[in-house]
Amino acid sequence: MASHEFTSVRSPRIKGVRRLAKRTFRQRERRFLAEGPQAVREALAAVNGGGRSPYDGAAHGVVEVYATAEAMQRHIDLLDAAHTAGVPTHRVSLDVMSELAQTITPQGVIAVCEFVDVPLEKVTDARLAVVLSHVRDPGNAGTVLRTADAAGADVVVFTDASVDPYNGKCVRASAGSLFHLPVVVGVPVARAIDFLHEAGAKVWAADGGGDRDLHQVADDGALDGPVGWVFGNEAWGLPEETVRLTDGAVSVPIYGGAESLNLATAAAVCLYTTARQQRRA
Repeated sequence: MASHEFTSVRSPRIKGVRRLAKRTFRQRERRFLAEGPQAVREALAAVNGGGRSPYDGAAHGVVEVYATAEAMQRHIDLLDAAHTAGVPTHRVSLDVMSELAQTITPQGVIAVCEFVDVPLEKVTDARLAVVLSHVRDPGNAGTVLRTADAAGADVVVFTDASVDPYNGKCVRASAGSLFHLPVVVGVPVARAIDFLHEAGAKVWAADGGGDRDLHQVADDGALDGPVGWVFGNEAWGLPEETVRLTDGAVSVPIYGGAESLNLATAAAVCLYTTARQQRRA
């Protein structure tokens, strides 16, 4: 059952939730919005200790859930999960949901969540790590996070020059993966690379102009042990000073007529190639 019902977009409570669409308010309150049943389901599972979640519900959790009457009937499992986790659920009108949602066609359920990022020093396993350097598009960043999760990565680092992982589009593109593995936010790229080197990992820069071929690097055994991948900006890639900090620039071979691969596709190829090599080693 819903704890409260909100039917007015002028409600101070609803206005407060809506402000979390802006980065300034997210950072101030260390809370963000997870929109849609998939994201809310994974957030609640993290609180309840499900999946690969590295988070402790006492420190990171779902604050409250807002849903329309129709969504409550359609997603009874979410209400049960919220009840199990002790998370209040509020029924809202369609107008209020439209005010809260950041999508054109809302799916009727939104959760207010606490930030889930962890300090870099708290990362204890980095056999397969991802560093996002100057990645600005939230859809791309969220897709890479989802891909990293699927490939079995141990951590994803959003450097200080990259998009906010709590951006609504990034959260949606991650399809719940934001809640599955440790995410580090706001560290300089040099610090992230040094950390991975100190952890014993080879760190490779994914670069379309790299002088090393991904398949050759794999054949040489350079992906068998702990590996960190640095992915750069969608338009101009990685600056030379960043590449120099790594163990080298690696390109994904293109056998057809395409000029290049987009960020998310290149990341998927690099991560799955690495995951395969590590499992064979």
